[in-house]
Amino acid sequence: MASHDSHTGRLPGLFASPGSSSFTEFLGAYSPELLPGRRTLPAGPVGDEIPHGTTIVAVGFPGGVVMAGDRRATAGNVIAQRDIEKVFRADEFSAIAIAGTAGIGIEMVRLFQVELEHYEKREGRTLSVEGKANRLATMVRQNLGMAMQGLAVVPLFAGYDEERDGGRIFSYDPAGGRYEERDFYSIGSGSVFARGALKKLYRADLSVDDAALVCVQALYDAADDDSATGGPDLTRGIFPVVAVVTSDGYRRLGEDEVGAVARSVVEGRYDSPGGPSAPLR
Repeated sequence: MASHDSHTGRLPGLFASPGSSSFTEFLGAYSPELLPGRRTLPAGPVGDEIPHGTTIVAVGFPGGVVMAGDRRATAGNVIAQRDIEKVFRADEFSAIAIAGTAGIGIEMVRLFQVELEHYEKREGRTLSVEGKANRLATMVRQNLGMAMQGLAVVPLFAGYDEERDGGRIFSYDPAGGRYEERDFYSIGSGSVFARGALKKLYRADLSVDDAALVCVQALYDAADDDSATGGPDLTRGIFPVVAVVTSDGYRRLGEDEVGAVARSVVEGRYDSPGGPSAPLR
């Protein structure tokens, strides 16, 4: 994006005039072709040859929320990447993760990060959790044309709500519909299997460590039944990305922390391949 007039060397007037607190609105006015949803649509539906990211889970616990994603991207029946990252810091008190077309999803994440930073600099305060979720819904809606051609991106958003002193989880559909979820949620091709594990293992009084363990157990179950979801790769040292959001902010668990959790899950499956049992009563 050229930010200077080529003849005078001055910033175009749009840069100097009071504008919207939305960076995507600003970009749409100055260089709309740079917005993912404004690009030329493919002539027909796109096949499976473009890498897609898969399973994401999020679990609330008293005081925050944990979000985790597997590391596999697939293109058709081929593993396109074994260590892709799908969980990201959105801002200091929120996290975003993507499932769907990997390239467009990562681009949407970066644009969303700038959107939140731009708002904070313009307004001198951060958006509410609900405001962030609404901004993301608008961005998803702008990608509808691409989604109709098979390039859908479905994010999962979670943040710490200061008023509630807890975490909140928001899911989306490809048309930009925004839905607040209770307690836990999952998206992506392995989400059905992951959600079954979440239903079985979720407790309202989970500690942050137990919430992370539940997430890794759910991802393991997803990988067990969905070929597009990658399980813990002990030989290569590739483990899920796990992030925690609390009143202390966003924190991504270190590889050593997640590795220890993943190894304990794998070891437990030698004795119980179906994972931990839930009490009947």
